[in-house]
Amino acid sequence: MKKKSVAVIFVSNGPGELTTWVKPVLYACKEIIQKLPASHEIEYLMRLVLVPCPNATGKESVLAKSWEQFEFISSAKHFWKLLINPAKFASWPKQGLVVFLGGDQFWSILLAKRLGYKNITYAEWTARWPALNKEIAVMNKAVQDKLHKKFHKKCHIIGDLMADVQDNNILPNKIKKKRWIALLPGSKKAKLSVGIPFLLEVADLINDSNKDIHFIIPMAPTTSIQEYLFFQSDQNSIAKNYRSRIIDIQKLNDDCFDYEVETNNQTKINITLKHPSYEILTECDLAITTVGANTAELAAINLPMIVILPTQHLKVMNAWDGIVGIISRIPLIKAIQNLVIKYWYLRSKKFFAWPNIKAQSLIVPERIGEIFPTDIAQEVLYMIDNKDYLLEQKRNLSLQRGEKGASNKLAKLIFKSLEKF
Repeated sequence: MKKKSVAVIFVSNGPGELTTWVKPVLYACKEIIQKLPASHEIEYLMRLVLVPCPNATGKESVLAKSWEQFEFISSAKHFWKLLINPAKFASWPKQGLVVFLGGDQFWSILLAKRLGYKNITYAEWTARWPALNKEIAVMNKAVQDKLHKKFHKKCHIIGDLMADVQDNNILPNKIKKKRWIALLPGSKKAKLSVGIPFLLEVADLINDSNKDIHFIIPMAPTTSIQEYLFFQSDQNSIAKNYRSRIIDIQKLNDDCFDYEVETNNQTKINITLKHPSYEILTECDLAITTVGANTAELAAINLPMIVILPTQHLKVMNAWDGIVGIISRIPLIKAIQNLVIKYWYLRSKKFFAWPNIKAQSLIVPERIGEIFPTDIAQEVLYMIDNKDYLLEQKRNLSLQRGEKGASNKLAKLIFKSLEKF
């Protein structure tokens, strides 16, 4: 007898959400499916619909395809066409469930209504459109308390999805016995064009003062070593403002790292292509990172950080979040960007890093404005030698998160909802 088909559609946006939200929940769902008896009468079609987002790289569908777990993937550029004419892209079962795991929560509501499916939203900080959701899963009680009491019955506190992505691999002593600083220049071209030359020079300056500090770059899956080499060269106009260059690159046969690059100042930096690379990052003392979703990922593993945004390079504005990032791509706006964004937006916006935004207090330091590698290097050297300060930052970061085990709880909630079909 032919099995009945039911669609489970994950809605998401950027590479961070895919690896830290979608992937653990997807695999938790797959585990449940594998345990079902052969006589089970339902075939579950696991699908992914990517939605438009200024934080996306455009390579998210390639990343998701590499997992070989989805029966159907729709890229963000096709979202509106999919919404208008779903049948043009795939055959859709009569029954299904849309699960929001990144982007704008309203897009998953629209898709669910268009397909005639039920909807579940995972909310890390705020659950919007509660009346339009079948169930709501939230990170902690603080998120639930923001909802009207009449919606608490459908609201489930499941914990922190990002807490479930940490690996438990035992790292060799060569990692554990050293002091590490993680450098995160970003994942999009606009951020990389500034982040790579800026952070290379920061690393050189730190290395000049302390040879016992080692460096790691966890390369985003949506970029490549070739892009890194391009953005540190004179082909990148911004790099001409900085002295540091990569003069050597070695491919490594190593369990932890994939490349080792050396600068013209003899600073060696290890690069890992593994993503997520939390087991290595958790061994770091500190991270230097650009503004963006990566600040939320670092906060999830309680890694102390300093967040930088050197606004003397206006091109970096193209990679900003939300409406500012979209507007700054319009040619006419770029002409007045210096006045509007640098002098109004920077002064009016209180916080830029996700942990600070959510706590509405300065948990991690933000250095926004006309900053230079010497400024950041000096501050990093102070921070890394101040263990009490780093421990306090770790403690404050941990207070913002939820409990582990969220991916399994969400998967169970998904299948509990599916049982009602």
